[in-house]
Amino acid sequence: MNRFASLLMALCLSGVQTACAADDHVAHVDPFWQNATVYFLLTDRFANGNPDNDRAYGRGDDAAPLRGFAGGDLQGVIDKLNAGYFDKLGVDALWTSPLFEQIHGGTDEGTGRTYAYHGYWPSDWTAVDANFGSEADLAKLVETAHRHGIRVVMDVILNHTGPVTDSDPQWPDAWVRSQPTCDWSGYAGAVDCTLVKNLPDIRTDSDKPVDLPPRLIAKWKKEGRLRREQAELDAFFARTGYPRAPRYYLIKWLTDPVREYGVDGFRVDTAKHVEPEVWAALKKESSLALADWKARNPDSKLDDRDFFMVGEVYGFGANDFGATQGRDYDYGDRKVDFFDYGFDSLINFAFPQAAAGDMDSLFASYSKDLHGGTLDGVGLLNYLASHDDGGSYDRERQHAYSAALKLMLSPGAAQIYYGDELARPLNATAEGDAQLRSSMNWGDLKTEKTRALLAHWQKLGQFRHAHPAVGAGVHKKLADKPYTFSRVLGDRDRVLVSIGQPKGTKTLSVYGLFADGTRLQDYYSGGEVEVKNGRVSLATPFELLLLGRPGNKD
Repeated sequence: MNRFASLLMALCLSGVQTACAADDHVAHVDPFWQNATVYFLLTDRFANGNPDNDRAYGRGDDAAPLRGFAGGDLQGVIDKLNAGYFDKLGVDALWTSPLFEQIHGGTDEGTGRTYAYHGYWPSDWTAVDANFGSEADLAKLVETAHRHGIRVVMDVILNHTGPVTDSDPQWPDAWVRSQPTCDWSGYAGAVDCTLVKNLPDIRTDSDKPVDLPPRLIAKWKKEGRLRREQAELDAFFARTGYPRAPRYYLIKWLTDPVREYGVDGFRVDTAKHVEPEVWAALKKESSLALADWKARNPDSKLDDRDFFMVGEVYGFGANDFGATQGRDYDYGDRKVDFFDYGFDSLINFAFPQAAAGDMDSLFASYSKDLHGGTLDGVGLLNYLASHDDGGSYDRERQHAYSAALKLMLSPGAAQIYYGDELARPLNATAEGDAQLRSSMNWGDLKTEKTRALLAHWQKLGQFRHAHPAVGAGVHKKLADKPYTFSRVLGDRDRVLVSIGQPKGTKTLSVYGLFADGTRLQDYYSGGEVEVKNGRVSLATPFELLLLGRPGNKD
């Protein structure tokens, strides 16, 4: 980065409101994150580890179908970590839905009475919602995940509070705006507005100092932590020199779990609805917080990787298939390259549509974009299904095996939405997005069909986990029938994949990728084979070969 760009970035991060960004195209995503398998779960819908916290804050049982709390919690996730569920699936990082204390009441947005089971309606960013567990549970989750070599990516919200209800008054006007509702007419029509009616928008554009909301003061006093919270805020603002503006309070609160527990990254909600300079400041403070935690916990850290941030820029997609071209998101009257504001990766909203095409067109296109193309040096997080995309690929779960191949073998990182690996139904009897958010279908593991599908996902996940070339390497088609391709990550790693091989004995050229005498593992059958005369021969009952050197993982 040149001296001018360094000065410009310093001004951005110090709170000066300018249309500034980092030097163009300098980010180079860590190959680990370019290849990572990220498991996204709605905490409330995954596993109930502690039934005692199922009904917190007097929340009612009068919700519309699948729009109330179902009992899932952090202890349930911890139990699955300890059982090795994520290890067997090859998961590199857990993305948890937001864990902050949510509004206590319910509201109807037009799809039936709804409580904040999803976590996107925060009321206190300094506390874990009691329905999900406690601060101790969050600390235990991170510690347990790290013990299994798995990172934790928290979902964070800086754009809005939760809706106003009979139990949840609106935050002070100095903190939030309640109108206008976004009309998507350019940058201002997407940023300086409320996403929907009754979702108060944090005044992230303001530099005006504000006092703590009286309701938070009363709450913290009742909980016996007012002085501690005030002292921490005083220390934060003294250290940073930031004005006591709303966005900086939230940045302090969001980075607390990073500094205290070693949270490894954020998935940023509603990224395009907040001034991009705010995200640069969040990344800066998050990076400092993680470095601080690692310095204080050298025996607990996994490695020295930097803090990771992936953004939800709704509508952003890889060049060849998405609504957005290149790195920029186009508001109509302004273009923003979010990679220049702290993001290492963005969710690829184009993937569900692109997955409907043939594999090689999908793979070759993304490899071209990510290696020397418009997305060179940055990251994409691909997905088949999510919590709010009604256009999920294979929503009826008719192509569960091939869908797994397309996601887990695509260039870029892979997001498994909880239950993809068990073909959890995405058409539950409910209104709106709740159809996509049924409870995890653990009971289906009683059937051989579901166990076989899970085994398929586990093999693909273990292959990705062992070989960063799968997601971060350069793709090259080697043969049409059987469909065979390689992925090469410089001198660091290479793999060979062949789909449509005959069951039983099969022979395959290694296309010069591996020298004679090299031992290769087939990650689908578990067998090993030696390269002889530029070829491998092995007998497996499967039509798929996933070949790479055994145990190649940094």
